Amino acid sequence: MKISIVTTLYKSSPYIAEFYKRLIKSIIKLGTEYEIIFVDDGSPDNSLAIVVDLFNNDPNITVVELSRNFGHHKAMMTGLEYANGDYVLMIDSDLEEAPELLEVYWDEISKNKDTDVVYGKLMKRKGTFWEKLTGGLFYRLLNFLSGEKMPTDIAFSRLATKKYISSLLRFTEKDIYIGGLWHIAGFNQVPVPITKHSKGLSSYTFRKKIEMLLNAITSFSSMPLRMIFHLGIFTTLFSITLSIFFTVKKVFYAEVISGWTSLIVVILFMSGIIIISLGVIAIYMSKIFNEVKNRPFTIVRSIFTRKELKND
Repeated sequence: MKISIVTTLYKSSPYIAEFYKRLIKSIIKLGTEYEIIFVDDGSPDNSLAIVVDLFNNDPNITVVELSRNFGHHKAMMTGLEYANGDYVLMIDSDLEEAPELLEVYWDEISKNKDTDVVYGKLMKRKGTFWEKLTGGLFYRLLNFLSGEKMPTDIAFSRLATKKYISSLLRFTEKDIYIGGLWHIAGFNQVPVPITKHSKGLSSYTFRKKIEMLLNAITSFSSMPLRMIFHLGIFTTLFSITLSIFFTVKKVFYAEVISGWTSLIVVILFMSGIIIISLGVIAIYMSKIFNEVKNRPFTIVRSIFTRKELKND
C-alpha cells in the first residue's frame, strides 16, 4: 500500500521544512510506502530551491515546477496527475492544516472499506470577524445560487482513494473551482471535524473571494441566466402595471403626472438592470471562449523525479 501526498507551493518557504518533518513522522507511524509531490505554483520566493534540496536527499519526492503562477486549484489538479499511490492526501504546505491530519484521515478511512474520501470539516473558522463572516457566507451563497448542496465550512485537506482521484482528473474544464469538483465527483465522502490554525492574514482577500464565488457559481449553475429571465418578466409586468395605474389616474381623475423625476429614475433603474444582465452573460460567454480555445490550464516547466512518468 502506498500513499501519495500532493501539496502546492506559493510563498511557502517559511513552512516547508517543518511541514516535511512533521509529515514524515506521520508517514513513519503509518508504516507505509509514500511519495510526496510538491507543485511550485510560480512561487516568487525560494520555495523551489528548498524542495529541490529535499528531493536530493529523499528519493520519494517529486517536484513539479510550473512555468508561472496559475492558481492554487489548478496547481493541485496538476499535482494529482503525478500521484501513483493507492491513497492520495491533498493538503496545503502552510501548516494551517496540520500534516498530522494524515493519521486522523487514515484512521477514519480504514474503518470502512466503502469510504472513498475523508475530508476535514472546520469546527471553527479562523481569522477576524470579517474573514469568518465572508468565509461562512461563501458556501451558503454558493449553494443557494448554484442549486447544489455542497458541504459548508470544509477544509482543503482530504484523503482519497485512487479511484476517486482518477474520476476527479476526468474533469478537464479550464476555469477550475476544485471544491465544486470534489462534490460533484460523488463517491462516499465522510467529514471529520478539525481545527485550522491561523498563520496570519489569509491570502484570499475579499476581492479574491468574490472572484472565486463568481467562478464557482458560473461553473456549476445556470441560475444567474434564469434569474435574468425572471427579472425581465418581473420588470415587464411592473412596467405594464405602472402604465395602467398612470393611465387610470390621467383619464378618470384628471391628475397631471409629473414625468421628469420618475422618468430619470426609471431610465437609471433599467440601465442598471441591462448592464448587470450583460455582465452576467459576458461571464458565461468568456467561460465558453476559454473552453473552446482548449488551452492547458497549467504548463509544467520542469520535473524533478526518480520515478518513471506516464507522460512527458
